[in-house]
Amino acid sequence: MTDIFQNRILLISIFSCFLAQFIKIFTGKEKRIDFKRIIISGGMPSSHSSFVTSLAVLVGFDRGFASTEFAITAVFAIIVMYDASGVRRAVGKQAEILNQIVDDFFHGKFDQHEKLKELVGHTPKEVLFGALLGILIGILMS
Repeated sequence: MTDIFQNRILLISIFSCFLAQFIKIFTGKEKRIDFKRIIISGGMPSSHSSFVTSLAVLVGFDRGFASTEFAITAVFAIIVMYDASGVRRAVGKQAEILNQIVDDFFHGKFDQHEKLKELVGHTPKEVLFGALLGILIGILMS
């Protein structure tokens, strides 16, 4: 079990994910530092994209960019980023619409309803910046 803490590729990939989450503290729409954003999904940059692209870059450097291992991690990264910007973003838009319907229905008279989480997915820009962060961390720390 202690071998897992010696897996440099895994540890750097996790670091890339946590760095992206940390950066979110400073990149909210409110233009203020918000420490709650460190634990949310969605937002700039995409920690999912940073995580998987860092993994792919590190595997590429370690095993070669023509290796099967790199191909697997690259395909995995593309699927994760597609999901982050497509499916999860659509869920966020639906939550936004449902919240507006509830607000309109109650005209602010009933505020006991629970709001759905709207920031679930990522815009393509957020995915791109997360991917670039992951690539940069992978290159710098390889």
